[in-house]
Amino acid sequence: MSKRILILGGVIGAFGALTYAALADVGYLGILEPHFRSWGAGQVFADLVIALLLANIWIVADGRNRGINPWPFVLLTLVAGSFGPLAYLVVRETKAAGTPVASK
Repeated sequence: MSKRILILGGVIGAFGALTYAALADVGYLGILEPHFRSWGAGQVFADLVIALLLANIWIVADGRNRGINPWPFVLLTLVAGSFGPLAYLVVRETKAAGTPVASK
């Protein structure tokens, strides 16, 4: 297993634990609701939406180039935020690790 996959697994595990704690504390809607209380919180939410939109555009383009179906990851991003791009990176890295490097 590559170092990158281990790091991604650690990030997913830590982020998953934080997400579980947040969901257990306030629920799914409770996570979203504070972003509509102030302009500052709304700006952070808009920034997250823009970043995840850009991530989805990259996932679709990169997935097509690498022969990976991007749509499950796009849907996961829409439902679970950063878990989509993180899962895509794991699959991308796993596929890259299994592909022999062409020598010149």
